Amino acid sequence: EVQLVESGGGSVQSGGSLRLSCAASGYTVRTGCMGWFRQAPGQVREGVAGIDDDDNTLYATSVKGRFTISSDYGNNSLYLQMNSLKPVNSAMYFCAAGCGSRFRSSLDRLEYHYWGPGTQVTVSS
Repeated sequence: EVQLVESGGGSVQSGGSLRLSCAASGYTVRTGCMGWFRQAPGQVREGVAGIDDDDNTLYATSVKGRFTISSDYGNNSLYLQMNSLKPVNSAMYFCAAGCGSRFRSSLDRLEYHYWGPGTQVTVSS
């Protein structure tokens, strides 16, 4: 059974940083593209960052230059470093895996088969 468990969320002031982690079990990191998504209340879940097995990355325009996605085969984990956070970045953040492609990153939520329960990020002004 595949399990993805996010951690590292919390409350931070505008301009601060957080590092999200996603620990995978029943699924091996770097056997398919993985990604981070977020969903604010009343809004559609949107892609934030994606990574493939060759470390090719893809970012939503709004986070480019501030967020960095990475994966670690040894720890079987996915990470999202978020810097210069803004109040509009407040949302539940989800880890996703199993997109079916190893060498193409994706921000399309319909391509992912496995999801974690999410971790809340709240940025105050």
